[in-house]
Amino acid sequence: MYKSVIRPLLFRFDPEKVHHFTFSSIRFLNSIPGIPSVLNSVYEVSDPKLEREVFGLKFKNPVGLAAGLDKDAKLYKELSGLGFGFIEIGTLTPKPQEGNPKKRLFRLREDSAIINRMGFNNGGVAAAVERLKKNPKGKGHVLIGGNIGKNKVTPNEDAVSDYEICFDALYDYVDYFVVNVSSPNTPNLRELQDKEPLTKLLQTLQDKNNTKPKAKPILLKIAPDLTDDQLLDIIDIVNITKIAGVIATNTTISREGLQSGNKSEMGGLSGKPLAKRSTEVIRFLSEKSNKAFPIIGVGGIHTAEDAMEKLEAGASLVQLYTGFIYEGPGLIKDICKRLLGS
Repeated sequence: MYKSVIRPLLFRFDPEKVHHFTFSSIRFLNSIPGIPSVLNSVYEVSDPKLEREVFGLKFKNPVGLAAGLDKDAKLYKELSGLGFGFIEIGTLTPKPQEGNPKKRLFRLREDSAIINRMGFNNGGVAAAVERLKKNPKGKGHVLIGGNIGKNKVTPNEDAVSDYEICFDALYDYVDYFVVNVSSPNTPNLRELQDKEPLTKLLQTLQDKNNTKPKAKPILLKIAPDLTDDQLLDIIDIVNITKIAGVIATNTTISREGLQSGNKSEMGGLSGKPLAKRSTEVIRFLSEKSNKAFPIIGVGGIHTAEDAMEKLEAGASLVQLYTGFIYEGPGLIKDICKRLLGS
């Protein structure tokens, strides 16, 4: 029903407006008594065989929502009810910011892809924390990852302090952290992926983490556009800083092989065209590190087979974003059933 009725209707309108409309619709549906249970029964596959323990956390299944969809932690409970094993919020910054000028989100239908140049638009970390306080600690807890970044106006030499502010604010309310230095939509942000500044950033956060009563997993989200030498640097940095793992990958600036007429729009590309490169990066990191750390695989997962390729390449968990938009919540169920061999 999603691909035959709902998606064609939604895709007739501006992508960013549709995003807000869809969020409002999901929130409204979940406010109707009985509807959350119905949605959960339709989409969630519950089986102990799907559970995964990764970097000390127990995931009910290995299929998560990637950062970018629920930037401000406004819908994590409702999205979790569609079958996701975990939800990653953000990217959050210390201060609220508008992001880049609109129009900044583009569907590439012929390529089953999206280009975005959102620019870390979010309401600030403090506002997200207030919503996360409603996530219970025990039964009913939604496993949350907090994806953090820097404000656009913060120069790179002061970036560490922005990440520290977000880390401190979120520490009590998320289960793991993701350091985002790989978005192409904040000027000069990707320069922080260079070995020296990245090591400093991660080591500072890890040192702060180790002063807490219980350290929480810190992951690094990397770009698919890194060279093999840069990926070897990433492995070295993970070993030096002892962070928990890597998310591979963010969006790409490549436009190779695209068919859509709006392929030249500036921004990060996600979706099917990213699938092969993302899997290559996962396999490279896994093999060259001798599986020294967990990897969350994201990029171009539109079918259960796409997810299996990521897992077989060395990923411990996977995340959806563009595939979720194109294929609908049934994709989560398909992946879980494929993992169960049914």
